[in-house]
Amino acid sequence: MNQAHASLTVTDDTGAPVTLPAPATRVVSLAPHVTELLYAAGGGARIVGTVSYSDYPKEAQSIPRVGDNKALDLERIVALHPDLIVVWRHGNAARQTDKLKALGIPLFFSEPKHLADIPASIDKLGALLGTEDTARAASTAFTRDIAALRAKYAQLPPVRVFYQVWDDPLMTLNRDNVFSEVIGLCGGVNVFAAEAPRVPTVSTEAVLAANPEAIVTATPGATKPDRPLPALDRWKQWTSLTAVARGNLFGIDGDLINRPTPRLALGAAQLCRDLDGARKRR
Repeated sequence: MNQAHASLTVTDDTGAPVTLPAPATRVVSLAPHVTELLYAAGGGARIVGTVSYSDYPKEAQSIPRVGDNKALDLERIVALHPDLIVVWRHGNAARQTDKLKALGIPLFFSEPKHLADIPASIDKLGALLGTEDTARAASTAFTRDIAALRAKYAQLPPVRVFYQVWDDPLMTLNRDNVFSEVIGLCGGVNVFAAEAPRVPTVSTEAVLAANPEAIVTATPGATKPDRPLPALDRWKQWTSLTAVARGNLFGIDGDLINRPTPRLALGAAQLCRDLDGARKRR
């Protein structure tokens, strides 16, 4: 953080500087993960508006809503007189975020892509809020928890993992995302890490050919999708698939693995335990 003439400047996840004349006191959060990060940074009480599914911590459920990831109520956002808006870079429509930029309200774009980006984001938001000590405590705790998991599991015999994002079409993740890092720190190997798209569509035959030792998917947390998340029952007909033969079909609360927030450490711990169970069933 740079301090000049009492102003605060940090760099957001687009690499752009965000400068405030003083710590933010009225913040609009435009993504559920942003709301969690703001609470972790000590700014929960300063959030004056947020979006659908901003449900954690419990106190966040009473914050006024200004839209969802598909549409924002720009008039309502302006009426809240925010001095900082935190935007989800790829989750909020570019057309609407361009309109927010035109209002002249400082925007911080949030898009944590790596585990290390989570504590960094908390610290940056803490700087903009003037709550550095609270933010540092939260970021340090997350870093410590992740390091402990890495030390315990990363060097264990590898487990080949297929992470099923969706079932129709069948979708997974490549290496360019936080959850693939989580697989690695648990001593797992993402079988589709090398695919070119960040969220590749794969065939059943490709999964069978990869023959993962474990198949993992997100189960409904508080953020329930338009239809039930895909179950893993489709794989049970392939009894020769190692993951099926050994009973290594795992579901983890989606809120713990899909949001880049401190709770990802809880999701990582669950995955590490699941993969360790797979090792024990060899």
